[in-house]
Amino acid sequence: MYEKRLDNRAFDALRPMEAETGVVPNAKGSARFRIGNTEAVAAVYGPEEVKPKHFEKFDKGIILCKYDMLPFSVPDRAKPGFDRRDTEISQVITNALNRAVFLEEFPRSMITVRVYVTQADAGTRCASLTAASMACADAGLPMRDLIAAVAAGSIGGKTCLDLTKEEEDLHEEGATDVPMGFLPSKDEIVLLQLDGKVTREQLKEVLAVGKKGAMEIYELEKEALKRRVSNESKS
Repeated sequence: MYEKRLDNRAFDALRPMEAETGVVPNAKGSARFRIGNTEAVAAVYGPEEVKPKHFEKFDKGIILCKYDMLPFSVPDRAKPGFDRRDTEISQVITNALNRAVFLEEFPRSMITVRVYVTQADAGTRCASLTAASMACADAGLPMRDLIAAVAAGSIGGKTCLDLTKEEEDLHEEGATDVPMGFLPSKDEIVLLQLDGKVTREQLKEVLAVGKKGAMEIYELEKEALKRRVSNESKS
């Protein structure tokens, strides 16, 4: 049984967080999101002409997301270039953003979202999705809502929010990890994955704890975007 978290957090507490927008000067919109020792930076380019042309859709735009974990982001240097995991997470972020952005406003156009993990300690896909959502809003793209993403799970039968890498590796039977992403104002789930085993009742509890954490992240996102607008009005 997991009685006390390794970093002394409450079981339903998030790690310390930071969020800011406008961090990549040459991008249409950008954002940085840090939670604990996991940090992601996202940059948005476009809308622009679709390349290659056969991907073009006459009635709406498309999103092309590229996720990349930088070599220095983990203690054991990550292998440069894209692998199967990078491709999978790129698609996960793309699918979620497709639900958030009004792509029908950009027919025959492409929006490129580049996400870089600069530091990794679990929860990289959720941090990346959160950063990408803020970057889209910073770019002025019309959106149904911001996406707030977080992972929750179970360690030794105990429901935990925002697991660290050390916690994921701690339990002899392994930890169950459930990355999830929400459109809060729509009460809609745009990301839900499961790594490990969990009962139906445990999953309900994990989702409830995850949603609570996501709402905290949502408020932080909104504050970061408000600061950006406020700073621009003063300059």
